[in-house]
Amino acid sequence: YQIDPKPFEVELQAAEAALAKAEAALLQASQHAIRIETLTKSNAASQASNEVAVANLAQAKADLAARNADLSRARLNLDYATIKAPINGIIGAALLSEGVLVVQNETHALATIQQIDSVYADFTQSVNELNKLRRDFDRGDLDAVSPDAAKVRLVLDDGSIYPLDGKLLFSDAKVDAGTGQVTLRGEFKNPKRELLPGMFVRVQIEQGRDPDAIVVPPQAIQRNSSGASEVFLVKDDSRIVAQPVRTGGIVDGQWLITEGLKPGQRVVVEGFQKFAVGDAVRASDWRVSGETGRQLDKSASASDQVR
Repeated sequence: YQIDPKPFEVELQAAEAALAKAEAALLQASQHAIRIETLTKSNAASQASNEVAVANLAQAKADLAARNADLSRARLNLDYATIKAPINGIIGAALLSEGVLVVQNETHALATIQQIDSVYADFTQSVNELNKLRRDFDRGDLDAVSPDAAKVRLVLDDGSIYPLDGKLLFSDAKVDAGTGQVTLRGEFKNPKRELLPGMFVRVQIEQGRDPDAIVVPPQAIQRNSSGASEVFLVKDDSRIVAQPVRTGGIVDGQWLITEGLKPGQRVVVEGFQKFAVGDAVRASDWRVSGETGRQLDKSASASDQVR
């Protein structure tokens, strides 16, 4: 933005002229003081005349300093006639049109600048869930991602995952008594400016991890006659056994197993119609993309039954 610079340009010219006049006055006072000093030494001028000349020289120096200050002020005022943004970002539409009078301490903004190279996402989390996570940390059941920050991810409105991980900055110390929620804030880098202010997103918090977690594909979880969860294992002798398990949450599409399985056990994930418990089977390894956590060393799919 540009304020009409003409008054400030005139002020600058006047300050430059006043400075030149002060420099000339200083030169004259300096030369006069030298002459009076010489005459005083030869008793051709009185001591009083010398003192007046010295005082006039000091005053001329002070006037020069004042005119230099006036010149600096005039240059600064002219520079302020060009309004520059103090921050980098994307500027919106002008909120004041050309020709409008703007005064000191104006309450109306000229425009709005948004910094979106790095954005904040505010969200809420249950205080009970956060307290449980803290207790798990204290017991050592879960490892902190880092000593002072947690990793967070953004899920965009179309369900896709924002490619850059963010970090949890802080949690609000105040709890909403009505909802039992605490406010959290995540910071995300936004180099491609995909994230815009006002967007609605979902946030996934990764404040902890279990290094011994075991996950299995959803289809591996079966229900027995009592409704409890179980999986089918292929034992070392290739026979099928049913193994009761306890499930946790779903992590990246995989069921978290909290009890009932050990690393290295082979879990049947397909071909259930081909066998019964106790049958000997010929199993083949099964692989899944997007493995999360600590995948079982061996999963199996039942092929032909061995009689």
